[in-house]
Amino acid sequence: MTNPFEDENAEYIVLKNDECQYSLWPKRIAVPKGWAVARTVGSRKECLAWIEETWTDMRPKSLIDKMSASARTRLSATE
Repeated sequence: MTNPFEDENAEYIVLKNDECQYSLWPKRIAVPKGWAVARTVGSRKECLAWIEETWTDMRPKSLIDKMSASARTRLSATE
């Protein structure tokens, strides 16, 4: 049996969670709780290319938000 995440002949979707992290997902497997479809059906290669092009910042959203808030606080302190 082929690993459903590595089957070059299968159809895939791209999922996104609340932390703005992406996952390649086999179309035939139900979307897990906490994830939503970010890109509809494509080949494994197409979906991986989409993820590579789209997911340019690997930090979780919560960390990005925290770092942005910290930067705003430092900027306010210097004004």
